[in-house]
Amino acid sequence: MGRLGKGGGKHGKGARGNRGSAEGHSPHSPCLGGSGSAPRAPGRPGTAGPGRSTVGALLASELGWKFYDADDYHPEENRKKMGKGIPLDDQDRIPWLCNLHDILLRDVASGQHVVLACSALKKMYRDILTQGKDGAALKCEESEKEAKRAEMQLLVVHLSGSFEVISGRLLKRKGHFMPPELLRSQFETLEPPAAPENFIQISVDKNVSEIIAKIMETLKMK
Repeated sequence: MGRLGKGGGKHGKGARGNRGSAEGHSPHSPCLGGSGSAPRAPGRPGTAGPGRSTVGALLASELGWKFYDADDYHPEENRKKMGKGIPLDDQDRIPWLCNLHDILLRDVASGQHVVLACSALKKMYRDILTQGKDGAALKCEESEKEAKRAEMQLLVVHLSGSFEVISGRLLKRKGHFMPPELLRSQFETLEPPAAPENFIQISVDKNVSEIIAKIMETLKMK
């Protein structure tokens, strides 16, 4: 997770209930990413199913920040593609991430702290969230206008768990446009956060209250 700017408990488009970000001492914007473990890395941020939206919502309620669930901002074309069991590629995801960057940057410019639940599977995707056009070949609409007015810093909260645990949760999830069958492709795409990225890793085996407590503890140190 990360924090962007300052502010109180407003809610972004698509917020479910009282979701928000957590108050801290530096301009970070908590970004919740779900992940699964792999032999080559301790965890993989961004895959579906680890509970990042649930954690984000509760953290937001606790700390009074604005909350966005990135899934709510997928264009209809992406939703249809995933609904057919076709994995998204960079060309599908980059415009979506640029849109999220522009939304977050406007909040930061107004002094609003933000929590974002997002499947930012690759480092490039996470760079786009903070840098906009500088993180990808495609331009983000607001980047040039806003870049000099606000600086974004991202704290990635990497919720890590095994493929079996994550897939088991997805099978129980109802009403989402992404079928569980796409989880394997997300694991294959995922680039786990690593230095010099600003991140923490938390196991999904912990209960929600433990996860939130760890995030809040980390934010207080930032």
